[in-house]
Amino acid sequence: MPSNTTAPPAKKKGRRARLIVLVLVLALVAGVGYGAYWGVSTVRGSFPQTTGTLRIDKLSGPVEVKRDAYGVPQIYADNEADLFRAQGYVQAQDRFYEMDVRRHMTAGRLSEMFGKSQVDTDAFLRTLGWRQVAQEEYDKVLSADTKKNLQAYAEGVNAYLKDRDPSDISVEYAALAFTGDYTIEPWSPVDSVAWLKAMAWDLRGNMQDEIDRSLMASRLTPQQIKDLYPGYPYEIHQPILTQGAVDKATGKFDPKAEAHGTDGGSSGADALGGTQTQLARLSDALDEIPALLGPNGNGIGSNSWVVSGKYTTSGKPLLANDPHLAPMLPSLWYQMGLHCRSVSATCRYDVAGYGFSGTPGVIIGHNDSIAWGFTNLGADVTDLYLEKIGEQGYTVDGKVKPFRTREETIKVAGGGDRTITVRSTEHGPLVSDRSTELEKVGQSAPVGNAAPDRGTGYGVALRWTALQPGKSMDAVFELNRAKDFTSFRAAAKDFEVPSQNLIYADTEGHIGYQAPGKIPVRGKGDGTLPAPGWDSSYDWKGYIPFNELPYEYDPARGYIVTANQAVVDEKKYPYLLTKDWGYGSRSQRINDLIESKIKDGGKISPDDMQTMQMDNRSEIATLLNPLLLKIDVADPQVREAQKLLEGWDYTQEPDSAAAAYFNAVWRNVLKLAFGNKLPKELRVEGDCINVRRSDATGPVDEQNKLVRECGERDADSAQPDGGDRWYEVVRPLLKQDGNEWWKTPGDRLNAPTETRDQLLAQAMKDARWELTAKLGKDVSTWSWGRLHQLTLKNQTLGTAGPGLVQQLLNRGPWNLGGGEAAVNATGWNAAGGYDVIWVPSMRMVVNVGDWDKSRWINLTGASGHAFNSHYTDQTDKWVKGELLDWAYGKAAVDAATQDTLTLQP
Repeated sequence: MPSNTTAPPAKKKGRRARLIVLVLVLALVAGVGYGAYWGVSTVRGSFPQTTGTLRIDKLSGPVEVKRDAYGVPQIYADNEADLFRAQGYVQAQDRFYEMDVRRHMTAGRLSEMFGKSQVDTDAFLRTLGWRQVAQEEYDKVLSADTKKNLQAYAEGVNAYLKDRDPSDISVEYAALAFTGDYTIEPWSPVDSVAWLKAMAWDLRGNMQDEIDRSLMASRLTPQQIKDLYPGYPYEIHQPILTQGAVDKATGKFDPKAEAHGTDGGSSGADALGGTQTQLARLSDALDEIPALLGPNGNGIGSNSWVVSGKYTTSGKPLLANDPHLAPMLPSLWYQMGLHCRSVSATCRYDVAGYGFSGTPGVIIGHNDSIAWGFTNLGADVTDLYLEKIGEQGYTVDGKVKPFRTREETIKVAGGGDRTITVRSTEHGPLVSDRSTELEKVGQSAPVGNAAPDRGTGYGVALRWTALQPGKSMDAVFELNRAKDFTSFRAAAKDFEVPSQNLIYADTEGHIGYQAPGKIPVRGKGDGTLPAPGWDSSYDWKGYIPFNELPYEYDPARGYIVTANQAVVDEKKYPYLLTKDWGYGSRSQRINDLIESKIKDGGKISPDDMQTMQMDNRSEIATLLNPLLLKIDVADPQVREAQKLLEGWDYTQEPDSAAAAYFNAVWRNVLKLAFGNKLPKELRVEGDCINVRRSDATGPVDEQNKLVRECGERDADSAQPDGGDRWYEVVRPLLKQDGNEWWKTPGDRLNAPTETRDQLLAQAMKDARWELTAKLGKDVSTWSWGRLHQLTLKNQTLGTAGPGLVQQLLNRGPWNLGGGEAAVNATGWNAAGGYDVIWVPSMRMVVNVGDWDKSRWINLTGASGHAFNSHYTDQTDKWVKGELLDWAYGKAAVDAATQDTLTLQP
């Protein structure tokens, strides 16, 4: 099907010259005009060789690469160096263009590939210094063993690049090479390390919430803001751990201890209150950075759960995982197996699963003894600090300290070099330095009476755990080699950023959980608002000791569920992990599904785990739909739509008309009750309303004394986004018919609303006419999937430029079921529309101990080559919720093998 052509979040308007070239090249690829033969040969020339024999540098012995019918490779070698050399070679065969773009992004060098449109993004990324920190990790922190593996991987990548013309690597290079100003550089070990910084960036925690709370203060009262950020609903959505406490005598977390009451580690709210409208500029800058994993916020998450053999049909644990990330083409994940032919002290790997192209090892998967999965813990590991800055430096406790500075030169394809100066305080880089707008951040932020004079404005510095060298790359290899819960926890200790929930199962029948990560202990403040950098009492005082982080081993309930809910009850744990958990809608649904299966002696099968992953039930529908059915609707066409909700079971199947109408009603409820009352910095770009506020800006309607004000936020991150935080906002209000949030001013077409039912009736009417415009007048033709579509876009050339380029590189759309905060989390932003903006980026169900009965699927396919048969060959099955057989043992791999390539020294 033709792809959608909606504009991307990031602005890439400066690529026109290169895209004109690309149109010409890809027109040839498509067989247009007399160049068809040249185009086809160019495309086929970049496809990987998957059979026969190749000789590559640095190998010490033969390596076999066995690919199945989906092009997924299993690599067999006699030593670790050859194993990782071959991994680098094979991933470069399939995905090098993706790898090259990633390393340019992490280094702040996108302008070298795509020209001046990327200068501001590069400047921001250089200010953050991902590449600099990665280099420091490699030089000073990572183990010698890890460095050997990284070096071997780089040698394999470079063996693939050696003597290859760029057009033989990927069709995109045919265009870039045609312009004559881009040269592929050799791969380095630091290129691999830097990618973990990008992963950490999109899983960084609550920075957007911190900004949004401040922005809300320009129009909402403190109580209203509190209404929109309710506490975690422990009474209805259980946390990951229902017991356990830090033992005061040993200083260690005891998972079987009874939790005792504490203050949750909070030392009170930050000293800053009121508006921080200029923080919108920082928010805009964050939107410009490629959202590699998805829109930051409640959508960034995952599901994982593990069930003890006591409750499974196999008698062994079953483990499921599906990380929720941005849809991208090719998929973020790369499936493969890494096998030492004979596992020994000198060749220790026999592992399979999902990794990142450009990074050695396996991130999520299993070896011959254990399986593991990840979900985002959501720990608050970032803080914004307002800094009192002057010509000589910045002020802390009444003393002026000098900035730490460095010069960065940004090379620009087709243009002159740009030089920037990066300034940092003791808290971190001054992110407010990166544009003339960001220089104004903090100019209007109210502060306490003890604050220093604002002068021309406060700067904004970012403190983030990932900007300090860490050992997460060590942890990847340690996880791959772990044999039991002790070695698993030892690996988790080194997985410092991003902070993830790690679940575990082993062949001995044990299951477990560990919360790892470098999580700060604050002095004053709770991380919900920017902190005063001039007061050292708000500085971080250290990090939560690993031995005091929550974990669990063989819990009595027989299963563990992690889906971004609270880890522990904050009132029963001595440290603050975050104030901004996911609100537990998905996790509680999974808990309920498991309980419903195991009650009365029932057992859970792999098919059951797979079915749970596709559960589409809407929690907000269970609350709201009964009220919608009670509304007395006079308009016959609105009544016709209302009838769709009668007898609906709250599942969001792609062919469901009821799901389509309900979600449209929900979107309009949110807009009327909350969205239209938010400041323009949070509302979706182009959404214009009339407001009576004196602080609004825009053309004035003199007759009605109204101001026309338009939203400014990117559609993927605008509010209200409709996630499960908003479920908890609405839940108590549904019992308060006259609450202020139900009141709306009305307009020329609609009367004001004063009560809950009046607003619901208005939302039902608005939804009816919205869907009439989108899907047609006949409600019998409506379906959720027609609204809720997934288009897979090439992450560079498929997100901008002429439609021809997008049609050649992109795929879709597909009509999807599922939805926001459903277990089948095909996310959409209610403020921005219905399109799918995050997805279960892969799914796996691991049959622990009987490994060859495990199953897996990727969002797209193994290949990053647009016209390769493995570009999107898994997507149709992914859409249907199907999983592929996952061969692991030698006999099963041999039986599944379609192509065998031998790599020789």
